[in-house]
Amino acid sequence: MTDPDSPDDDPGDEASGLRKIIHVDMDAFYASVEQRDDPALRGLPIAVGGAGPRGVLTTCSYEARKFGCRSAMPSVTARRLCPALIFRPPRFAVYTEVSHQIRDIFLDYTPHVEPLSLDEAFLDVTEDLKGIGSAVRIAELIRARIKAETGLTASAGVSYNKFLAKLASDQNKPDGLCVIRPGEGAKFAQSLPVRRFFGIGPRGAEKMAALGIETGADLAACDIGFLRRHFGSQADYLYRAARGIDLRRVKANRARKSVGTERTLDKDISSGSALREVLARIIELTWTRIEKSGSHGRTVTLKLKHGDFSQLTRARSLPRPVANKAEFTALGHALLDEVLPLAQPVRLVGLTLSALDDEPEEGSTLVGTGQGSLPF
Repeated sequence: MTDPDSPDDDPGDEASGLRKIIHVDMDAFYASVEQRDDPALRGLPIAVGGAGPRGVLTTCSYEARKFGCRSAMPSVTARRLCPALIFRPPRFAVYTEVSHQIRDIFLDYTPHVEPLSLDEAFLDVTEDLKGIGSAVRIAELIRARIKAETGLTASAGVSYNKFLAKLASDQNKPDGLCVIRPGEGAKFAQSLPVRRFFGIGPRGAEKMAALGIETGADLAACDIGFLRRHFGSQADYLYRAARGIDLRRVKANRARKSVGTERTLDKDISSGSALREVLARIIELTWTRIEKSGSHGRTVTLKLKHGDFSQLTRARSLPRPVANKAEFTALGHALLDEVLPLAQPVRLVGLTLSALDDEPEEGSTLVGTGQGSLPF
């Protein structure tokens, strides 16, 4: 095991695959921003999302989580669990602005930042660009700066690959830090329930439980043939994950595949005029996101979901990127006109711009010989 207090002797960390990865995850990000901006909400159970009968929680505060509330839960269920739950509508423009502040902090320590969403990112700090001396110390400094500059708390995981760093960031939430050093990954992964592994949802965990797999140790005891028979293309990932192995690099410019907005309606609608009003609001929100992201795309897709959850989609592609908001608006309404009148009412409307032509920026891969790389 690496001595955390001594520098690495091997200058070839990149070649040997040993990296220093930090995963930073903001604590209940949207809810924490709401509590920060409205002190009267601090210490209270709050939820960000729609409060209507078809609303869904985007996230909720830790005070609400004590009652069993969680992200993606129907609002009616959350209110039943916590009658005192306070709802706040999302303010994505504010969350995006705060996210940019946090991103700037990351970039002060490394150019190798891979955002996963507004509230979490991977950082590769293998190269000690600022001469700080340890990956753990960098994580501590980043968390302190986030608290000082935004008033919010973040949890961080530090390890030698992305899979372990992400597991570690969730280990001591909220406002915590966890370090998994070289030689400790397999033991750590095998100590956890498999539902903690990225990519294993409730249904996957149920399937595994039926096969007698409930922990990482159970998973590690399965040979690759068994895993391939039962989990197909996911088998190789599961085999490596149970052993704490992940060879993926931090990609500083993960390609954005689409920019869009969806809205679940308070009640089903089929009226053409009502749908056009909903679509107009969605166009406004989506175009704002398109402009902020600097995206340019050629395909506009309309998505409608009926009350029975069946979906209807229509798309139109141009030979060049959509020129402006007016053209985006015209395409969106043309797609809606194609499906009117509707055979049955809809409960959700979405509009997306895809086939994006964003140019990758420089610095998307780890560079250097590993000289000056960090210990943990």
